[in-house]
Amino acid sequence: MKPIATLEPNPAAILDPAAVPTPEIDFLDPALEAVWKRLLDGERLDRADGLVCLETWDLPALGRMADHAARRRHGDRVYFVLNRQLNPTNICVLDCGFCDFAARPRNDPKAYEMSWDEILAHVTDDIREIHIVGGLHHRWPYEKYVEIVRRIREKSPTITIKAWTAVEIDFFAKIGKRSIEQVLEEMVEAGLDALPGGGAEVFSQRVREELFKHKIGEREWFAVHEAAHRMGIPTNCTLLYGHIETHEERVDHVLKLRDQQDRTGGFQAFIPLEYQLGETRIVERQASAIEDLRTIAMSRLVFDNIPHVKSYWVMLGEQTAEMALNFGATDLDGTIGVEKIAHYAHAGSALGHTVERLVRIIRAAGRVPVERDALYREIRVYE
Repeated sequence: MKPIATLEPNPAAILDPAAVPTPEIDFLDPALEAVWKRLLDGERLDRADGLVCLETWDLPALGRMADHAARRRHGDRVYFVLNRQLNPTNICVLDCGFCDFAARPRNDPKAYEMSWDEILAHVTDDIREIHIVGGLHHRWPYEKYVEIVRRIREKSPTITIKAWTAVEIDFFAKIGKRSIEQVLEEMVEAGLDALPGGGAEVFSQRVREELFKHKIGEREWFAVHEAAHRMGIPTNCTLLYGHIETHEERVDHVLKLRDQQDRTGGFQAFIPLEYQLGETRIVERQASAIEDLRTIAMSRLVFDNIPHVKSYWVMLGEQTAEMALNFGATDLDGTIGVEKIAHYAHAGSALGHTVERLVRIIRAAGRVPVERDALYREIRVYE
């Protein structure tokens, strides 16, 4: 695999949308055809349109619609990153009903805390991004979390550091007796480049009360991301789906994120995260591949203001993740390394992928692989 170009940072829309021909689509679902006409007329999709996308049985037509929306933004390109996940500890004061990763603070046999040597071993010359998330440790001081970022930056001045969900930033503010803005300022000073999007789960008070009532809700989650965007820190956003949420709650979640993007414009990518049954088994059956593809396509069509929808192969599995690249997804995440959170919930995906494997997946979907960093600056385009 020979890289054919090293490119400058690229804006979200890399080509003229008018240059992408509008496909002729044979519709079997009249309701979906009506959504397509609204899109062609330049109208913004609403809640009812999103529900049509989640409930249609006309999957080929839905895929072509979302694929067209993705191509208008990024042409044939699909992005990936040479990255590694770092989860410094799984000890957590929360007790979310869907989480197999977290360990209780006392006497939990699966609890762990990484040493400094173990943490810094994750930083090697062959990666472009490190993604840091973990538990809310009851004994770690705020300063330790800042020091994790600082030591990683000292070891690698060029790596992009994407660290700490809104849940963690809110926790740091509480234990460090600081404002959200002060925490973000100190993290950036230590070396942070961006925030991941985890911890959003689904913006439904009903679901929160049942599954994660001790975790921050949408108001606090949005407060962290809005502060980051005001300060020029890019972030991602997520949805945990396939558990007890309704289709209506799923669409409402996306619409709330779209509204936030209208206000602050700092989201780089949206990542639908498929709930893994693991040991929690909130529902009897995991979401099907069809449900995954509908959710990704709906997201791409409703999100007219977020550059990327991610096909997170760790939770989707390799085959579904590849198919999603023709259902509106334009990012495959990355090489990951040893991912813990989904695999503690018995995710069936591999523990990591090589660059060659990611490039093959993207090519198999008929796309052009593009290596990026955490800020979506293009590094290499592969023939």
